[in-house]
Amino acid sequence: MTILRAGLIVLLDVLFTMGSFFVALWFRADFSFENIYYVHMAGYLSAILPWCAITVLVFFCFRLYSSIWSFVSVPEVFRIVGAYAVLAVIGVSIFRFDGRIMPRSSMVLGFIFSFIGTVSIRFSYRLYLTALRKLTHVAHAAGMKNVMIIGAGDAGRALAQEFINSNYIRDRLVCVIDDNPAKQGKQLCGIPIVGTRLQITGAVKRYKVDKIIFAIPSCSAKSRKAILDICATTGCEVQTLPGIFQMVNGDVSVSKLRQVDPQDLLGRDPIQVNMDEIMNYVSGKVVLVTGGGGSIGSELCRQIVRANPKQLIIFDIYENSAYDIQMELRRTHPELNLTVLIGSVRNTKRVEYVVGHYRPDLIFHAAAHKHVPLMEDSPNEAIKNNVFGTYKMAQAAAKYGVRRFVLISTDKAVNPTNIMGASKRLCEMVVQMMNRESATEFVAVRFGNVLGSNGSVIPLFKKQIEAGGPVTVTDPNIIRYFMTIPEAVSLVLQAGYYAKGGEIFVLDMGEPVKIDSMARNMIRLSGYEPDVDIKIEYTGLRPGEKLYEELLMKEEGMQETANKLIHIGKPIEMDDEEFKVHLKALDEACKAETEDMKEIVAKIVPTYHPQGELVKV
Repeated sequence: MTILRAGLIVLLDVLFTMGSFFVALWFRADFSFENIYYVHMAGYLSAILPWCAITVLVFFCFRLYSSIWSFVSVPEVFRIVGAYAVLAVIGVSIFRFDGRIMPRSSMVLGFIFSFIGTVSIRFSYRLYLTALRKLTHVAHAAGMKNVMIIGAGDAGRALAQEFINSNYIRDRLVCVIDDNPAKQGKQLCGIPIVGTRLQITGAVKRYKVDKIIFAIPSCSAKSRKAILDICATTGCEVQTLPGIFQMVNGDVSVSKLRQVDPQDLLGRDPIQVNMDEIMNYVSGKVVLVTGGGGSIGSELCRQIVRANPKQLIIFDIYENSAYDIQMELRRTHPELNLTVLIGSVRNTKRVEYVVGHYRPDLIFHAAAHKHVPLMEDSPNEAIKNNVFGTYKMAQAAAKYGVRRFVLISTDKAVNPTNIMGASKRLCEMVVQMMNRESATEFVAVRFGNVLGSNGSVIPLFKKQIEAGGPVTVTDPNIIRYFMTIPEAVSLVLQAGYYAKGGEIFVLDMGEPVKIDSMARNMIRLSGYEPDVDIKIEYTGLRPGEKLYEELLMKEEGMQETANKLIHIGKPIEMDDEEFKVHLKALDEACKAETEDMKEIVAKIVPTYHPQGELVKV
């Protein structure tokens, strides 16, 4: 509040105080100036200016001149009441209210009128803005959206107040939904609470709702999904608060709303890992992350730096992504001992130099080709980069005494039908073989699709929806397991803690998600109707693509860890010497750019069926 505005309020307080006691005196004289006794008028004139000075001083002490006019509410009223309580004590103590200055009735009435005036001054501007907003809404009614808030708790109340108070929100809040029976039929900031989640569809029609705001940050993932599934059938645009931390920080506003994320539709709570364990084994270590600029690699770097490593080394062939994560970490962790190196895991001498020179304690190997259709057309490159990049990095790790080596694998390595999945299965075989031959603890971490990673289906759907469609789904029955990037990385880090050598760690990711259903919900929650506003096209399964993915081969078995959502597949028995012979032949074949790579790989990986019949579910 500016000094000028504060000065104006002080002036108004003084005028209202003087006027209140004079009106009270006039009222006592039956509204006749002639009936006011001279002694009473003299008493009024002698006392009113000192009383005004005392009033302004007390108001300053109670911070009544530091409030923002447009947001005056109940707390300010309580401060005004407190100020007048103090003024009452002062009035009795100094002016005595004994009738020697003014009649007692006039003094009491003046005190009451003054209180009313003080409250009126501070609420008048808010009332003016509210009336102006109402007129503006009427003037712009054609372009406004009707909004429903789901949740009449603290977050919903904060959003409702912002809709009522803000000059910049052009939408109209028309109704509120809440499952609490005690709130039904009541109002939230003057907006009717019209029912539970079961009445969402009916309320949307009755109030002609265009947009729904989900404002229950503490809601469980299962309940959130159930409510959002209902919202998705209404055809309304849906927004949501980012999370419960917004409530903790007191940071709830319309500007913090975001579009519903597909993660909200997974129907499960985020995976939790023991970060203390992770911090303890990473802290003070030299850590190397290959592919450190990618989706998984960069998130690995972000979480690793929180554990205060002795040094973090990022190794990536793509300089743009390496530069991005380098700039980010230098900004967020200026104290970090960070080294960013450009190079390929396929380059034996470069790999040996990096590992031999920096002597990492831990290696997280995230460098790989991962796009299934692209690798189907370039199978030799999948083998060169994934298999032999892993082999060369693993050999360097064993040679220079790296303590632990963690391979980032995929559920596509289980009974693969594509060369990318088969190459990752070969990578798992490589690290299991290397674990038996060296003191380094080699492990692999296997998980499903990662929400929001480069090249994943979710960013593609978002771009297609923004472009007006069509949204392309390969098959109406295709299903996938999903997890978030932070979840995947936390799993990788905890696997490194649990590692004893040779394990394949697998995350229990709950129920798989039907891609077609996810696409349709994303369209609905963006405010469109599938196959009406935005068309869904089925393009057919791509080469090497399965309708479903598995996480564990039958022969691997299943063993629990301390984290009940992380399981371990036991190492599969294999002839290491025979496998080395196969690797040598495989190396020669890919260098010769053979056209029979898939057939050669199928002989080494018995579970790989490049022409295998897809099983429908």
